[in-house]
Amino acid sequence: QVQLRESGGGLVQAGGSLRLSCVSTGRTLSRSSMAWLRQPPGKEREFVAAIDWSGLSLYYADSVKGRFTVSTDNELNTVYLQMDNLNLADPAVYYCSAPNGLTASLGVAIRSPRFWGQGTQVAVSS
Repeated sequence: QVQLRESGGGLVQAGGSLRLSCVSTGRTLSRSSMAWLRQPPGKEREFVAAIDWSGLSLYYADSVKGRFTVSTDNELNTVYLQMDNLNLADPAVYYCSAPNGLTASLGVAIRSPRFWGQGTQVAVSS
């Protein structure tokens, strides 16, 4: 049973930073590509960032490129989303996700998430 648990959300001023964490149980991240998605208020869920199982390939949505960084700590079985220079377009519930199979590609992790966390809320004030 794969379980994902996000944390680290909160309220931050525009221009500030937050680091989200997602702890995985039942799935070793050294063999799993992972993705972060978000759902802004009143909008559909959207892709944010992804990292492949080797940790060598990263992919970002254009809206966060240069501001957000995805990384993993395999010893802690945790994937992170460092969010810098947050702006008023970033408030959302942020989710981490994992695809069904081990060593799935980055594309599969982005297009076919199978396991989700409960999400963590990020708010940005002006």
